Amino acid sequence: MKFSELAKYRQSVRDYEDRPLEKEKINRCIESTRLSPSANNAQPWKFIVVDEPKLKNEVASAVSGGGMNKFSAQAPVIIAVVLEKRDVLSSIASVMQNKEYSLIDVGIAVNQFCLQAADLGLGTCIIGWFNEKKVKKLLNVPCGKRMPLVITMGYSKSPIRNKTRKPIEEMSSWNKY
Repeated sequence: MKFSELAKYRQSVRDYEDRPLEKEKINRCIESTRLSPSANNAQPWKFIVVDEPKLKNEVASAVSGGGMNKFSAQAPVIIAVVLEKRDVLSSIASVMQNKEYSLIDVGIAVNQFCLQAADLGLGTCIIGWFNEKKVKKLLNVPCGKRMPLVITMGYSKSPIRNKTRKPIEEMSSWNKY
């Protein structure tokens, strides 16, 4: 698929088919993430694939605990994204520039994961609102680590929607604000 088509095709999926995912496709998404750029090549992420049905359902319950994201229970796979320790140079640069490079890096990696999934015919939804403490406990993530995002993943039941976006003139400019 051409990138311009892929950008239109990739959407947040909240309705999944009851169909298992091929590990080969999940691994291709992880490989795409592994190749993502990051500040100082720190690669400050770890992706935990949750596909064991009982555990996946417990994680989905923690993801949808507040009433939001109930669709996560439909997804055959949930990917938990753990923020890993930055290297010294990235840490210093983050402080000096007042920019959280590791979060930017994770965003790039997650987007690359989701674009690869879309290219393979899979749907994803990036979720930031969930019970992080409970998900970390279920997945044995050390208490000092953060988990900024989870991603639901599966075959979409929904057709591609038209995207509602700001006009290009409103969200971009040339040579000045």
